[in-house]
Amino acid sequence: MKHILAAALLLTATPALADAASEAKVGAVMEKLRGDQAALRVFLTQMPKGGDLHNHLDGSVWAEDFLAWADADGYCIDKTSHTLTPPPCTIAQVEARGLMNRDPKFYAATIDALSMRNFFPGTGTGETSGHDHTFVAFPRFGAMMTGHLGDALAVTRQQAAADNVQYVEQITGPAGAFSPALLGAISRFDPQDFDADFRQVEAQLPGLIRAARAEYDAAEKAMRAKLKCDTSSPDPACALKVRYLSFVLRTFQPAQVFAQTALGFALADADPRFVGVNLVAPEDDAVALRDFSLHMRIFQYFHRKYPKVKISLHAGELTLGLVPPSALGFHIRDSIEIAGASRIGHGYEMTFERDAAGLMAAMAKNGVAVEINLTSNAISPGVKGAEHPLAMLRRAGVPFSLSADDEGVFRIDLTNEYVRAALEQGLTYTDLKTAGRNGIRYSFLPPAEKTATLATLEQAFDRFEARVIAGLVIN
Repeated sequence: MKHILAAALLLTATPALADAASEAKVGAVMEKLRGDQAALRVFLTQMPKGGDLHNHLDGSVWAEDFLAWADADGYCIDKTSHTLTPPPCTIAQVEARGLMNRDPKFYAATIDALSMRNFFPGTGTGETSGHDHTFVAFPRFGAMMTGHLGDALAVTRQQAAADNVQYVEQITGPAGAFSPALLGAISRFDPQDFDADFRQVEAQLPGLIRAARAEYDAAEKAMRAKLKCDTSSPDPACALKVRYLSFVLRTFQPAQVFAQTALGFALADADPRFVGVNLVAPEDDAVALRDFSLHMRIFQYFHRKYPKVKISLHAGELTLGLVPPSALGFHIRDSIEIAGASRIGHGYEMTFERDAAGLMAAMAKNGVAVEINLTSNAISPGVKGAEHPLAMLRRAGVPFSLSADDEGVFRIDLTNEYVRAALEQGLTYTDLKTAGRNGIRYSFLPPAEKTATLATLEQAFDRFEARVIAGLVIN
């Protein structure tokens, strides 16, 4: 009887043992590639990536796509700033139509202005740092998102699918979030009476939600048509799972931030495609720093009003020199403990957080993950290599995922971040698998869908490892 039980236990354990053996073999292959970055890139391109939880929709579109749309729409480009705006064009602008052939030098300079390509401090359009150039790029192409939401959804899905990503949470927002009616709804903002503030904006929310749902219905229909999703030969990107995080601009004035936050939470509560809310724009901006505590209380208020809505916050996107010491030490903790964030974006201020050890222990215990954006952090504001707190977070048991942040602006893809994590942060194949799994585990998908997506990811890992062992991925 004992022998029968032992055999049964061995049979039960065999799949797990086989998985571990395969993972070890593939891990050994990756270790041999550390000195060959080109081969490592080939290997990691084909590796399943799990989820990308920090992905700005507009920032993930490449400048060449924006310029193609500007060409088709007859847009105008400012001769100095390279900002794209609707026609008619003025004497201070250049017509986008035919620009690539008509003036390839200006066309190339516009790509540089809309991204980090060829950026060197103090050159080009005049920004003195990678931080400044990063953030000034967004208003330059922002107008192109109007009328091209469906196109943006399509091209970013194609990028993610080509990168073997299974799931993306895109940071985006409906046009109504910037409507004068919403932003001007609160004429008497009282930071001590949020209920009174909410009553001034509440009546607008149902109509704005209907408009937002119609906007994304139309954009997704256009996206599916572009990708031929409902035909016999759909683009592989059609299989990608995507959800949205509604954003709030932290550089707006308090009444406007409150109104945008109200819409963001209400939309996420009403439309299952929107799974959470986030704060965006430079955390070191003077208004963002001034109003940080107020923003945390605003999110706390809406978190209580809409308890099912998840929160991921850009937090701790600060370091010494970018801001003075007095502005450091509390942004990550307050984002979690006051605003209710269950994920943190960037988080490199952890080095300066008061009681960092206690905070990291609490994050590990409560499963508050950090979205790590290595290239973004290296460019803006220059936190990279051993300066980056990823190793410290991992030692403390804080869960993390890898994300690309703004693929178009930074001219990268998610594979680039996996390569960077391996070479700069010393992550092993097993570590990278954990990061990919965490992109699903700490997503805001409903539990049943999360479980199913994780199962699909594990199957993808099995197929990848079998191909590596068979010598079909890299020699």
